[in-house]
Amino acid sequence: MAKLIFVNLPVADLARATAFYQAVGAARDGRFCDDTASCMVFSDTIHAMLLTHEKFRQFTPKPIADAGATSEVLICISADGRDEVDAMVGRAGAAGGRVDPGPLQDHGFMYGRSFEDPDGHIWEVMWMDVAAAMAAHGAGQAAA
Repeated sequence: MAKLIFVNLPVADLARATAFYQAVGAARDGRFCDDTASCMVFSDTIHAMLLTHEKFRQFTPKPIADAGATSEVLICISADGRDEVDAMVGRAGAAGGRVDPGPLQDHGFMYGRSFEDPDGHIWEVMWMDVAAAMAAHGAGQAAA
């Protein structure tokens, strides 16, 4: 069985956060949603659990970081191509997210951009030609 990942994110406004992630391209799975949580599905294996601060506090004794001021984690999600990277970041901007809080990355075989959601969580969107990346990596090792 494939491993699943559930990224749990504290959000200040659950309805706003849910609408944002739907606009970015995630689907809401109502089976795991209530007035304290929204399960947002990116793929069969990748889910973002949007949790109100009160709900999030039930899972950790630590204070909730202000993601607008502090980085705790960078989340990276793959895309099928450069156009998909640009489209997802564009949708995030149109939905009220901050576009490209980090520098655009273009290494030929790898292309990435990022967005920040309304709560300050940063997502990197990345496409990579694995064969070209391996060839470049192998060529770099041979030269060394």
